Amino acid sequence: MKITFWGTRGSIASPGPDTTLYGGNTTCLEITTASGRPVIIDAGTGIRSLGDALAQRNSPLTAHLLMTHIHWDHVWGFAFFSPVFQPNTRIVVDGSPRGMEGLRRVFSKDYLDGTWPIRFDDLKATIEETRELPGARMSLDGTLVESQFLQHPQGGMGFKFTENSGTFVFLTDNELLDKPWSGPSFKDFAQFCRNSDILVHDCQYLPEEMNIRRGWGHSDLDSVVRLALEADVKKLVLFHHDPWRTDQAVSSMVDRCVDMLDSANSAISVQAAQEGSTLEL
Repeated sequence: MKITFWGTRGSIASPGPDTTLYGGNTTCLEITTASGRPVIIDAGTGIRSLGDALAQRNSPLTAHLLMTHIHWDHVWGFAFFSPVFQPNTRIVVDGSPRGMEGLRRVFSKDYLDGTWPIRFDDLKATIEETRELPGARMSLDGTLVESQFLQHPQGGMGFKFTENSGTFVFLTDNELLDKPWSGPSFKDFAQFCRNSDILVHDCQYLPEEMNIRRGWGHSDLDSVVRLALEADVKKLVLFHHDPWRTDQAVSSMVDRCVDMLDSANSAISVQAAQEGSTLEL
């Protein structure tokens, strides 16, 4: 299994000289399963570059697009995803129950006429919806894919991929709480992540920034490190970098996490998600 990060930023794209290392595009990942099947997570602005890379492979595309939720930073790249303009593309949308609705709204004149010149129905690709995953599991050519509801305003969904080579968990836009306002608790997420080889988790904030951001549906580094320790994961990857966070500041967050793990005598490795990088299991 290969995990490639095409967009790592949260809330809004933030290109510029201070975000060249970790990236300025919003959420998009490409999972290449052991069978070679491509699975895409979210359609943030990072999906534009993914589309360009897929076009260079010169083969018809059939892919699953798993949507965590439909906030703007996770859908607005779909209008620039070049494969949707090709008739030999087939995209199966799953994950969030409102995933297809969110993708359609990017193009919909019924929502607010005049915001985009192309209609969803004008796209050449075959785009179809299935609802196998919400709160359940499915198999993609032998890769087990499981889902987990998130602690986020208007809801969301995380995913776990398991192959013989190991387990990868992706949880973004998720607030870790012992007593959640609704939905899963910290213990539920610890169970979902248990013994995973790679955990990619939302780590948008510092602990000292959380007081005015409670209820926004994002986590701080203390909570994320605690989750990694309790779930006994092997590698922790910080994700959904705040748009105001410079590369230097993101690196400082990694250093703080390393110190916390060292203090706990833990062998867990930690890094920040970096646009254009690939992890392998």
